[in-house]
Amino acid sequence: MLNRIFSLKKVAAVFTFMTAFASRSFASEANLIIPDLSSVGFFENAVDGKTLLTAGFFICVCGLLFGLYHFISIKNLPVHKSMKSISELIYETCKTYLVTQGKFIFILEILLAAIIVVYFGLLQHFEAIKVVTIVLCSIVGILGSCTVAWFGMRINTFANSRTAFASLKGKPFPLYAIPLRAGMSIGMLLISIELFIMLIILLFIPSDFAGACFIGFAIGESLGASVLRIAGGIFTKIADIGSDLMKIVFNIKEDDARNPGVIADCTGDNAGDSVGPTADGFETYGVTGVALVTFIVLAVSDPVLQVKLLVWIFVMRLIMLIASALSYGINSVIAKVRYATADKMNFETPLTFLVWITSIVSIIFTFAVSYLIIGNLDDGTLWWKLSLIISCGTIAGAIIPEIVKIFTSVKSAFVQNVVTSSKHGGASLNVLAGLTAGNFSAYWMGVTIIILMAIAYAISLQGLDSIMIAPAVFAFGLVAFGFLGMGPVTIAVDSYGPVTDNAQSVYELSLIENISNIDKEIEKDFGFKPSFSKSKILLEENDGAGNTFKATAKPVLIGTAVVGATTMIFSTIVMLTDGLTIGLENLSILHAPFLLGLIAGGAVIYWFTGSSNHAVTSGAYKAVEFIKNNIKLDGSSDKASTEDSKKVVEICTKYAQKGMINLFLVIFFTTLAFAFIEPYFFIGYLISIALFGLFQAIFMANAGGAWDNAKKYVEVDLREKGTELHKATVVGDTVGDPFKDTSSVAMNPIIKFTTLFGLLALELALVLAEKKALNAVLATIFFGISVIFVVRSFTDMRTNDEEK
Repeated sequence: MLNRIFSLKKVAAVFTFMTAFASRSFASEANLIIPDLSSVGFFENAVDGKTLLTAGFFICVCGLLFGLYHFISIKNLPVHKSMKSISELIYETCKTYLVTQGKFIFILEILLAAIIVVYFGLLQHFEAIKVVTIVLCSIVGILGSCTVAWFGMRINTFANSRTAFASLKGKPFPLYAIPLRAGMSIGMLLISIELFIMLIILLFIPSDFAGACFIGFAIGESLGASVLRIAGGIFTKIADIGSDLMKIVFNIKEDDARNPGVIADCTGDNAGDSVGPTADGFETYGVTGVALVTFIVLAVSDPVLQVKLLVWIFVMRLIMLIASALSYGINSVIAKVRYATADKMNFETPLTFLVWITSIVSIIFTFAVSYLIIGNLDDGTLWWKLSLIISCGTIAGAIIPEIVKIFTSVKSAFVQNVVTSSKHGGASLNVLAGLTAGNFSAYWMGVTIIILMAIAYAISLQGLDSIMIAPAVFAFGLVAFGFLGMGPVTIAVDSYGPVTDNAQSVYELSLIENISNIDKEIEKDFGFKPSFSKSKILLEENDGAGNTFKATAKPVLIGTAVVGATTMIFSTIVMLTDGLTIGLENLSILHAPFLLGLIAGGAVIYWFTGSSNHAVTSGAYKAVEFIKNNIKLDGSSDKASTEDSKKVVEICTKYAQKGMINLFLVIFFTTLAFAFIEPYFFIGYLISIALFGLFQAIFMANAGGAWDNAKKYVEVDLREKGTELHKATVVGDTVGDPFKDTSSVAMNPIIKFTTLFGLLALELALVLAEKKALNAVLATIFFGISVIFVVRSFTDMRTNDEEK
């Protein structure tokens, strides 16, 4: 197959190019990039810091209890058995999917563990117990990602049926309150577990290899999140497209129970919009923290100052839990007073208020606690300078959602432009209008990020260079840290979407309206008369709000990934250049390897986008084929058989697995290959995938959000289901599905995994730098393997009419 695509001459030329770079000697630059925390003197000099961080365990436990309390409370909410049975079926299929992906993750862990053993054990001569501990930390990272993913999936499958049932009362408030409670439960538990593990590493693992354990943990959670995000994104959009296209083919309603693709769609909503984002969020907080810890150790020379800044970083993390819980409580009281008895409400209003109040409370807490902890550092002004820099990121957590809503909210001008274009130009102009929204959003999002980071940069010029090298880089890392200052709330509004989407599906699939004497049964068992017509309207309106806020969370997470990765990249540069004293001329486009690395990053991002979209397209083709051949609309049954529904789930799982294997292995082996070519080539590559990935992800996510809510506007506000206009918007939505929920969201963990794993790969390459021939051979082998999987990512997934 390779011979049909690449001539041997071209492949040989590429390998010759790689060999030339890999043969360069970088022995002088083979300093350890992974931080050695023994130089920090944490245990010797930070008794007060240890006390503060030990108290952090108590706060983490409180966060865990918060999450578990709401988990149990939501589980115990009233629900009719017809709806409960559907949500349990969704959970069982989700659980099977998660177990399948978990097995593959641990196969990949074997590859990761091998790299860790070779580097730390064979080349750095660490003691066996240390190497085992680092490997165990990577496993803990994986288990953490999988655990929070399961928790998010489980509570959301409780919440979807309870939300659907609550809608029968005809009041909108419970439809808002239940999904948000579920999301806050996930957010609080997620960050509490993350902090708990990082505190254990900091306090109880010997400082001479605690830094390596941080890296191992971060790579492990990044590995887990990458696989779950990629596979989940492919699965959910195969199912979504397969289910949605039936509305056009057979002119049936949304979530028609006779459609065997609907259960798979519901499973996908959790696999892609709950499992993936939850694991991704868990990883995001860990990776950003590790990036800042690494930078502080490398860039700050004073051991006492290092300790105080590390303590401050961890305390800021704890503060976000307190600020988010307090803000949620305040918002809940206000929302209940305003909407508890209302017959109509704008679901976006209290969600927006929650985001803003959390941002404000977090900023206040940041300044107050920073003054108490580091108020006496340096010249006495450091506390407010660092607080102001963090606040640039925290306020971004509120500003960015407002910008995203301009392009994705149901009644925004850009979404209305998509609808109007569809009226007069059908699916063609619908697609073009959606692309327009995505492109415009990337511009304004980029300008916003530039302004906030420029403010942080300006503050870093006010004396921070007296305590560290490259203060601007530290400032950028703190902006990313500030992005996460309202972490539980960001996760909560992101998780709101899959619950509202599933609630609508659960209602339809339960066929509750068709149950004999259901009115009397509900009144007898639950004490109220159901309002079916009002229920369906409220569920659809709430789904539109869920779509919008799913869209708002994506740029926050991708922005954090990029800025956090940038901090880690600069930490690597600090070590390569011996504290920015040598080799700086290599960080220039005049240094050919660096320029070529920049080009390579863009190439990989565009391949990744195409390959992930192709995986969805191929799987959706097979799903549509099966559904069309097996859907029964002749009145012989009022719902699809469980066997047919499971078959669609099986198709989605198969193609998600195939697509994810190719995607991940290309990233894995490309990272290894490029690290062995030349250090500055690799630095250029890392910078490039971060920047290309940022704008590609924003463009695709917001274009997809515009298409999605244009369809929702036609369905809910115009009430034109089944019309030509509706069909045009459904086509646009199916284009946007892999844009917003597969390719764009997968950029986040891929950027972070490449940066973190690349750190270890580059360490390995530098240690072997004197063995020129070996480096050249390894670079060639790894690149050759990656090219094989690049080719397979198309050929393995190619649709074929003759295929059976």
